[in-house]
Order: sequence, then C-alpha cells, then structure tokens
Amino acid sequence: MKRKNERAIIRVVIATGISSVVTQLLIIREFLAQFQSNEFVIALILFNWLIIGGAGTLLAHWVTKRFWHATINRLGWLSLILASLPAVQILAIRQLRDLFFIHGSSVGFYSTFAYTFFTIAPYCLLLGFVLPYSLFVIRIENPDYSGTLIYIIDNLGDVSGGALFSFVLVFLVTPLKATFFANLPLLLATYLLFPSSSRHRPLVFLGTGLTFAILVFSIIMEPSSLKPSEGKLVYYSESRYGRIEVHQNQEQFTLFVGGLPLFGSQNISMAEETIHYPLSQISKVQNILLISAQGGMMAELEKYRPDSIDYVELDPKVADIQFRFGLIKRIPGLKVIHQDGRSYLAGSHKIYDAIIINLGEPDTFQINRFFTDRFFSMARRHLAGNGVLSFAMKGFDNYLAEPQRQKLSSLYNTVTDYFDHVLLLPGQKTFFLCSSQPLSTDIPALLVKKGIHTRYIKGYYYGNLTQERIARLNRLIDPETPKNRDDSPQLMRLMFIQWFAKFASSPTGFIAVFTVLFLIYLVRITAEEFVLFSTGFTVMGSEILVIFAFQIFFGYIYTQIGLIVTVFLAGLLPGAWFGERLHRRSKQTLALADGLMIAMMGLLILAMQHGSLLPVAFFLVFGFVVSLICGFQFPVALYLRGGDAPAVTRTFSADLIGAACGTLVTSVVLIPYCGIIWAAAGLIGFKFCSLIVVVTRHEKN
Repeated sequence: MKRKNERAIIRVVIATGISSVVTQLLIIREFLAQFQSNEFVIALILFNWLIIGGAGTLLAHWVTKRFWHATINRLGWLSLILASLPAVQILAIRQLRDLFFIHGSSVGFYSTFAYTFFTIAPYCLLLGFVLPYSLFVIRIENPDYSGTLIYIIDNLGDVSGGALFSFVLVFLVTPLKATFFANLPLLLATYLLFPSSSRHRPLVFLGTGLTFAILVFSIIMEPSSLKPSEGKLVYYSESRYGRIEVHQNQEQFTLFVGGLPLFGSQNISMAEETIHYPLSQISKVQNILLISAQGGMMAELEKYRPDSIDYVELDPKVADIQFRFGLIKRIPGLKVIHQDGRSYLAGSHKIYDAIIINLGEPDTFQINRFFTDRFFSMARRHLAGNGVLSFAMKGFDNYLAEPQRQKLSSLYNTVTDYFDHVLLLPGQKTFFLCSSQPLSTDIPALLVKKGIHTRYIKGYYYGNLTQERIARLNRLIDPETPKNRDDSPQLMRLMFIQWFAKFASSPTGFIAVFTVLFLIYLVRITAEEFVLFSTGFTVMGSEILVIFAFQIFFGYIYTQIGLIVTVFLAGLLPGAWFGERLHRRSKQTLALADGLMIAMMGLLILAMQHGSLLPVAFFLVFGFVVSLICGFQFPVALYLRGGDAPAVTRTFSADLIGAACGTLVTSVVLIPYCGIIWAAAGLIGFKFCSLIVVVTRHEKN
C-alpha cells in the first residue's frame, strides 16, 4: 500500500511539472500579446513567477507545521485546484487588462510589475507550495525518502512540459486548448491519487468533473475572450512566433502581431515615405530587399518596375494574412522569403540597389539586431555602389525628448562608420537614408524626374520637411552618444530609460527596494543556501545570455530557442542523480562545482568573441553542462543542511529566489547597461563570492 501511494504521488509531481512549464510559457506569451512587450517585461514575469514560487515553498513548511498536517487527500484537492487555475488565469489576464488600464494604452514599468505579480500570484504560490508538500506526504509513510529524488522527479516533469510545448502544442493548438491538454495528465493523476475506498469518493468525482468542466468551458470561451472593444475580429491565429489578429473597423483592416498593431490597409503616407525616400535616390532600380512590409508598399514598389523584390518575413502566417486581406499585393518580380532577415543576408551573396527595413522601434533584442554595427556592416557589403539602406525611428514635431535624441544619436553614430552619407528626414517617422553616394533632400523633384506619381509626398512633403527642420534635427545629434553594438545594445538601455521617462517615473525606487530585500535575504541564509542561491542566479542569468546571444548571432528561430530552454532544464536531471550518489559530500564538492561553473562562464565569454562562427550545438552543450552543475549541487547542499523538512523548503526556495534575481538583474541591468560580455563577467564575479563563502565558512566536511 505504501508503494502504491508513493507511485501515485510521483505521478502527480511529474504531471504538475508538465502543467507548470506549459502554463509558464503560455502566460509569458499572453502578457506579450496584452502589453506589446519586450524582454524587460519577460524578465518581470519570470522574476515574479520564481519569487512567488519561492515564497510558496517556504509557506509549505510553515503551514504544515502550524495549521494542518500533510495528508494525501489535501494534496489531491490542492492538485485539482492547481489543474483548474491556468485556464482561469489566462482568461483573467485577458479580461482584467482593460478593467485596470485604459483600452489601447501603453502601461508603465510599475503598473506592469504590479499587474503581472497579482494575476499570477495565486497559481505560483500554490505551485511553489505543492512540491515540498508532496514530499511531506510521502515522508508520512517513508520518513527517509530523499528530497533530492522529489527534485529529480519534478524536473522530469518540467523537461517533458518544455518539450511538449516547444515542439507540439505551440504548432497545433491555441493557448486554452494547450492548457486543456497540458492539465489532463494532472487531472487524471490527481483522480487516481485519492484512495478508492474513501467515503468522500462521490465528492472527489464531483471535484474532478468540475475541474474538467472549467478546462472545457475555457476553450469555448476563447474566441469571445479575444473580441476587440472596437470593430470586430475577422481573423485569429496562434503561430509559433506569436498571436496574429486582424481587426476590421468599417473599411479599415489592421494587422496585430503579438498584441501590437503593425500594419493597416489605408496608411498611404507611410507606404509612400518608406518606399520613395530611398528609391528616389537611385538612378535605376533593379534589385530590392524589403525586410517586412505593410499596406500599400508593394503598389508603390511596382511603380519602379524592378527586376526582383525579395520580401523577407519571418512568420509565414503574417505574409499570408497580408496577401489574403489585401494589405499588400502580389506584383511582378516578388519573391517571399520566410526567414529571419539578418540570417538571410548572412547566407546570401546577392547585391541590392536598396535594402529597406520596415520594422518597429528596436525595443526588443530581436529587432535591435537590425540596428547594430555588425548588421550595418553586413548591409553595406550587400549594396551596390550607389545603393541605399533605409530604416526609420519614431518621429517628432517640434520637441525631441532626451531618450529619443540619444537613440537617434546612437544610431547615427553607428551607421556613419559604414556609410559616407547619412541623411535624416524628420516627419511621422525619422527616416535614415544611408549610402556611399551623395543624397538629395528634394524627394518630390527626384520623383518628378522619374515620372513617378505620388499623393502624399507630392502634396505635403515641402510643407512638412523644410530645410530648417532637417538642419535642426541634424544639429540635435550628439556625437558623444555610444554606438549600438551587438554585444553592447545601447538602444535597449535607452529604450528602458525611455519607458520610465514616458510615465514620468524612475527605476531608482524599485532598484533600491530590491537591493535592500536582496541584502536582507543574503544575510539570513546559510552558506549552503547561498551556494544554491548563487547557482540559481548564475544558471538563469546564463540562460538569458544564451538566448539573447542566440538571437543576435543566428536569428529568432523559435523551435531552437525552445530547445535551449528545454536543455537548460534537462541537465538538472543527471546532475541531481549524480550528486545524490556521491560518497563524499563536502565543501570540496561544492567548491569544485562552483569552479566548474566559473570555468563554463569564462568559456562562454571567450566563445562569444567569435559568436557568429559558433555552431548551434555549442549553446546546447553549454546549457546542458551548466544546468548539470546546478543539479549536481542541490543534493550536496541538501545533505549538508541535514535533509529534514526545513532544509528541503529552504534549499528549494533558495534555488528559486536565486533564479528569480538572476533573471531580473541580467535582463534589466547587466545586459542593457554593461553588454553581454560584461554581464557574463558579472555572473562570474557573483559565483566567485559563493566560492569564497564555501571555502571560508566550512572548515570541516
């Protein structure tokens, strides 16, 4: 009977791991769609997720000791609640957004932090509670059951959940359908957990049925939960890259990708500016590279009768929807390429007369890659002698805010290293025209000479783009602003500052409170807990570094980034298994693991000096080895702490809280302000502190 209960609890732990990882990835995507977000918001979500989970882990021991003892029935009811919460949570995120914030408005740092914290708190708190509680239930019948073993079992579920989402669910089903399938194993495992002879069996059957009904009802509610408050939703799809929606308001169609309104069907002025500003400078247009496109652009391109137009769009569904709803038209010579634009250029030998980048603000590391020194160098090599590179940032009327001025200055200082002539044209957007040949500001005259008719430029150009405005914009450029580099993303730091400036706030308060709580926590934990804290900090920090580096060097290929996340989970399993079987558990073991972690981070720094030459396998092997070291340290630290209930909860929580802090500090502070190389050096420095603590505070085995 004991073995039967133990096996039933193990099934629940594995199923909980599957459900939790799928839910985490779904929640991240949901917030991205609701808040038009970037990596800074992802960092906030992961920080809240891990920190609340760590609090739930500590709460498990406190509640069990003071209020009610661990029982298998209570674990069952908690697991049923846990299975129903993901669907409720996703629906709540969608519906409450417009209740707390003005519809369509952007949201500041502190509001985003609070909203993500409170909406995911119930699930994360219960999730953090259930894992140690499962161990307490097993130990009722088997007091010697290893805390490391429950850690291994949980990670088995986590890896399974990561693989299930990254390679199956994200390709086949919508978010609430994914929630349904990911929680079915937990629902079944929980139902089988309850003793069959229990007099509460009818109540168990009712509770299981109610949870199943909630999951099914959420699928039925999914279409209505996405209806816009204005106009109507005429298309909805989930691609592996994000949510795609088309809203119709009277005759206007607007394409939303990841919650961001990208393209409309009637933005004639933007189509004309994007196409005619660069192409008017070229005597004979033959080959054009267009990285992303929007309504009306193909019609304007057709006026030049080019030989070929290579239209690069990462997500095949985005291009298909634009053609389907008439946002762009198929024209002679058009070739659609479904690939990351930068990766395409890196592997192409074709020379273009114009490279037109039609992307949004560089507020994510993925987009920032198209505005760095290495990309500008690559673009120059793919341009003909009189070719033009064109891109745009947000414009200004009469006032240029300081963060925006610094952003334009950083871009200008970066691109002038590769092009002799850079022309800035202010307007709805600030356009950069870059060439090795002189450029003219008299766009309408150039178009008349070519015999090309326009509506917006012909009627409004001279009134909007006066010589005085053009000269004033150029005078505002600050030559001292640092350049935007792949390994030092200056624009991301400026975007972060601009986010606060937009809402007249500052990160100082958040950083001060975080620092104080961080120091208080470090003072109160033991040496072994600090080792796990620093390891969790370093592992999550290195995972963020690898994902960002992978984006920079290889482009955003979702399945491979999903593989990286799964590999960082997979290494924990053999690491914990090996650590559990060591005959000599001592400070030397922890010190050796710390030394290996430092060596791996040093290897990452050396490798990233030649990142574009590295194979994908390097990052996968690196992630596996780093997570293996992390898993290896857990059983050793738990053994040194005694392995009892307080030790289990405190070591679990130290790992989670360290991971939370590593995610936040690396994403929001180290990478934007220091760059990738120095961020890795910072992680090494923190791990050195752990090594010093291990050596100096444990003089005996």
